[in-house]
Amino acid sequence: MFCNQCEQTARGIACNKAGVCGKTDEVATTQDLIVYALRGLALVALEARKKQIVDKETDRLTVKALFSTLTNVNFDNDALVALLKEVISARKELMKKISMPASSPLLNFELAGSEQALQEQAKLASIETLVNDQDCNSLAQTLLFGLKGVAAYADHAAILEKEDPELYADIYRGLSFGFDGKTPSLTEWIDAVLNCGKANLRAMELLDAANTETYGQPVPTEVSLAPIEGKAILVSGHDLKDLYDLLNQTAGKGINIYTHGEMLPTHAYPKLKQFPHLVGHFGTAWQNQAKEFPNFPGAILFTTNCIQRPAEEYAKNVFTTGLVGYPGVTHVKNGDFSKVIEHALSLKGFTKEDIAKYPQKKILVGFGHNTVLGVADKVIDGVKSGAIKHFFLVGGCDGAKPGRNYYTEFVEKTPKDTIILTLACGKFRFFDKQLGDIGGIPRLLDVGQCNDAFGAVKIALALADAFKCGVNELPLTLVLSWYEQKAVAILLTLLSLGIKGIYLGPSLPAFLSPAVLDTLVKTFDIKPISTPGEDLNTILNKK
Repeated sequence: MFCNQCEQTARGIACNKAGVCGKTDEVATTQDLIVYALRGLALVALEARKKQIVDKETDRLTVKALFSTLTNVNFDNDALVALLKEVISARKELMKKISMPASSPLLNFELAGSEQALQEQAKLASIETLVNDQDCNSLAQTLLFGLKGVAAYADHAAILEKEDPELYADIYRGLSFGFDGKTPSLTEWIDAVLNCGKANLRAMELLDAANTETYGQPVPTEVSLAPIEGKAILVSGHDLKDLYDLLNQTAGKGINIYTHGEMLPTHAYPKLKQFPHLVGHFGTAWQNQAKEFPNFPGAILFTTNCIQRPAEEYAKNVFTTGLVGYPGVTHVKNGDFSKVIEHALSLKGFTKEDIAKYPQKKILVGFGHNTVLGVADKVIDGVKSGAIKHFFLVGGCDGAKPGRNYYTEFVEKTPKDTIILTLACGKFRFFDKQLGDIGGIPRLLDVGQCNDAFGAVKIALALADAFKCGVNELPLTLVLSWYEQKAVAILLTLLSLGIKGIYLGPSLPAFLSPAVLDTLVKTFDIKPISTPGEDLNTILNKK
């Protein structure tokens, strides 16, 4: 096992015995083999496209399989092995369809039958040996992890029937890059990494359209952080369709639905907020499950990545759906939540005594690009008059590693004439802070999930257009926290757009070699975070 794809990797180097996330060596091996098998499938799919053959099922399988290898998605090795076999079968079927000879190990790959042979295959698929050159290998890992993020967004969009054959082709090109018999140079690897960022922009654009066309444009909405009396189901993850289906299936059953983690922004979508039993939000970010979930007296449904090993005291209340899996946890089919509902009805739900323990508190969500750009004239006037001196985008992934209090302190220290845009679960470090407003515009604007990063990009580009300047000339600073591979994909998108001066933390990715990091710093002026006070002083006093 060698896994360094998340920010909390062991010793800041790599997990090589068991994942900090909780995944076993066995699961890590299967996930590496899924990626290896997908590289072979990518080579075949690109060859098929030359013959005008585009297989939609293969495209969808590719993003599902790649998404399943992302951090905190699937810990169930049996489910992963089944997915691996599906990828191998899809490659063989597509090869038959186009009469493609098995001319390389990637095109001959079959799952080994013995444990010893499986370990040899694991070495073949290990990210340690993707490329011989240290710096090229660093970029190969960066590309792979970025592609995992792209796959996550593409899968979400595909669930709502928003797809682009060229996006799938970009994913295939990324997976096969360096594995097609050619030996790319360092410069070519850098170009491939930036192309991944461009592909991710398209994936996020598709997802934004899928969500807003299906459920409406988010609108500013107050969300209660205090539970109410009654039976309850908690929904975690990111998937809006799963939430919509659950709301439909629980209508009139006396069950209150609460969101958790990245599902918080769903309260702002008109077609979701129309359900009166979507009553509020429970808990904070994903890494606090073990502390918070024992206090939730209902069923808990995970729709996408974010799951941790459920503690024994609440494991029986946990259900997974879609690509999410954990050994011993009940998995239910997408769209059929009858088991979840039945279990919720069997539990006590929140009592009056429970409710008394929670402060009556509300927060404001729903500041997607449509809402923010709807008041763009006020924002522009505020900048021109000097009422608004600076914008900060403070967001990204949260995590348990020390140092993330930086983001809380940073937001608390921002001057009262600045506005903070935020998105993803990193906001739970400060999402309930009362920061006031500037001319009626709240100082803290929740743009949404990490899945809504396209909205933040759209806001920045629109402001640049309004002020007739480039994004790098705006009074805007990005202060990002990263944890997993969707954050990597978003960072690559920002770099592909030429955005410079990004503050990144809490620590830098372990997969970046010193030379690659130096290149990123020199080319894009990426800045590792220091202290909130020092960084704010540098940003606000920059000439």
